[in-house]
Amino acid sequence: MKTVLKLTATIFMVTLLFFATHVKAQTTPANKFNLDLGIESGLPTGVAANYNTVILGGIIRFQYGISNNFAVTFATGGDHFFTKDIPGINNPSFGVGPIKAGLKEFFIPNIYVSGEAGIGREVTQKGFVGGNTKLLLEPGVGYANKRWDFGVAYESLTGQQDNYGFVALRIAYGFSL
Repeated sequence: MKTVLKLTATIFMVTLLFFATHVKAQTTPANKFNLDLGIESGLPTGVAANYNTVILGGIIRFQYGISNNFAVTFATGGDHFFTKDIPGINNPSFGVGPIKAGLKEFFIPNIYVSGEAGIGREVTQKGFVGGNTKLLLEPGVGYANKRWDFGVAYESLTGQQDNYGFVALRIAYGFSL
């Protein structure tokens, strides 16, 4: 598991350095819409760390530039929590379908901080039946240029009795609309 995390972090950093040396500084254009399609992979936290090994997900994010350094975001997608093989415990895998809105601030060219809030609906093997709706909060940091967005985020899902979350690396490709 630690090898996978180290490999993912190394690939992330090499890719980040490659794009940082080949692309001019880019913030978010004012009065423009962008669409980002991305993947994320991470490690569970909270009670999810007891029963799950890794998270893999996809995300679609709409972004609107309020100014050249500030944007509002709306995102949805899905995250799948892969289960650990624990003898004697039947622990089915599950997913979370997030719906969230947020803010993204470029404090220096290409480097941003972000925050998103919304809901995460748990999806079980029976679909949405039996899954809880959780409060979702997600702070993050990242690097973005004209097309690519690389980020690290912590997603917290709280509500009912089982609070959990995950730390994830995200890579997205963007399109101007």
